[in-house]
Amino acid sequence: MDNNPFVLSEQRSIGNHYLAELRDSVVQKDRMRFRRNMERLGEILAYEVSKVLAYKLRTVTTPLGETSIPMLEQHPVLITILRAGIPFHHGFVSVFDHADSGFIGAYRNEGENAITISVDYVSLPQLEGKPVILIDPMLATGRSVLAAHKLMLEKGMPSHVYIVSVVAAPEGIRLLRENISVPFSLWTCAVDEKLNTSFYIVPGLGDAGDLSYGTKV
Repeated sequence: MDNNPFVLSEQRSIGNHYLAELRDSVVQKDRMRFRRNMERLGEILAYEVSKVLAYKLRTVTTPLGETSIPMLEQHPVLITILRAGIPFHHGFVSVFDHADSGFIGAYRNEGENAITISVDYVSLPQLEGKPVILIDPMLATGRSVLAAHKLMLEKGMPSHVYIVSVVAAPEGIRLLRENISVPFSLWTCAVDEKLNTSFYIVPGLGDAGDLSYGTKV
């Protein structure tokens, strides 16, 4: 894998405005705007990932002639971890509008010194030999992504896995590097400082699922 993740915040990009609003404790009270900013960042990261996919020239007939345009050899499969990943996924599917999608429902069980991940819903297409974009807005401990990745391999070996997030923690990045052996790369809008004692990203932005759809009980 590429040991250097793509980090959007290190570039001059309008995406940093959307990220700032996602983090802002006042602006994020507007739930609809929070979801829209998630979607916008999904669109931007989808475009960035598209630059490294495989293309081949295809002939297109216009009203006045023909021209050759490089087009995707194979559309990626988009796999989203529910529920926080839904608005982020919307951005990706609006860019990769011919892509198949899969969904994994995962949630964390919090203990005093560790967390475990439970999966209660899996719906995946065939993945053998296909590029896969695994979508989870908050890469905190990395355990949800790791659990999703193991389930993915039951549906075939992808040609490459692009793991994308809005915010990532060093601990989560390290876990994935140490435990995923298939070709993969990391794409995020920001790499933050650390996890706190409750395993939330600091400074982060809070619970993306709650901010998008309301507090769980």
